[in-house]
Amino acid sequence: MKLDILAFGVHPDDVELSCSGTLLKHIAMGKTVGIVDLTSGELGTRGSGELRLVEAANAAKILGVVVRDNLRMADGFFKNDKEHKLEIIKKIREYQPEIVICNALSDRHPDHGRAAQLVSEACFYSGLRRIETNVNNANQICWRPKVVYHYIQDRQLKPDFVVDVTPFVEKKMEAIMAFSSQFYNPDSNEPESPISVKNFLEVTKAKMIVNGRDAGFEFAEGFNVSRAIGVNNLFDLI
Repeated sequence: MKLDILAFGVHPDDVELSCSGTLLKHIAMGKTVGIVDLTSGELGTRGSGELRLVEAANAAKILGVVVRDNLRMADGFFKNDKEHKLEIIKKIREYQPEIVICNALSDRHPDHGRAAQLVSEACFYSGLRRIETNVNNANQICWRPKVVYHYIQDRQLKPDFVVDVTPFVEKKMEAIMAFSSQFYNPDSNEPESPISVKNFLEVTKAKMIVNGRDAGFEFAEGFNVSRAIGVNNLFDLI
């Protein structure tokens, strides 16, 4: 199955919180989109890894992605090494995305920046024919995405570009709330986390408002890139 966009998140809900409006927009444009979560988020303060897998499946249905996989890497303890790169390379070669979106380059949670580097490097190595991968007794062909974009997460990094997601904000919030174990619930007896505070979802919307303001959008999601952004002509930037 070839995808137009493949979004990676180190934890289930990373993608929903950070770039699901952009995914919804491109799905509405007829693009094929998939999600790969690296871990089940089993070290999270609230809920459990198994519950978050169920919530991730529900969120995938809301978003309308064509596939969602989980690599079941160790939350908190995965490494940027050959073994982990090869697992990601297999997914890149399986789905052959034109665009990869992944975690923030730098963030409060150390897993985010490490995952960003891991996925970005795997995208490069996936294009090297001398790195061989085999899935279901079949050799995979090499594939390198055209570009890697990094969504912005907890830290308010300055975006290199923003995407107007105004028509998709409510559907995005619905997908986020599929992970109800992680967010504010006055009846919950679980410990409070940075994302379970009462105003967190309001903060999520406020970040989109801030991202959109300079570009003239009501709501936008921001992204960073590690290389220069190329355009065909100046009108692409309007």
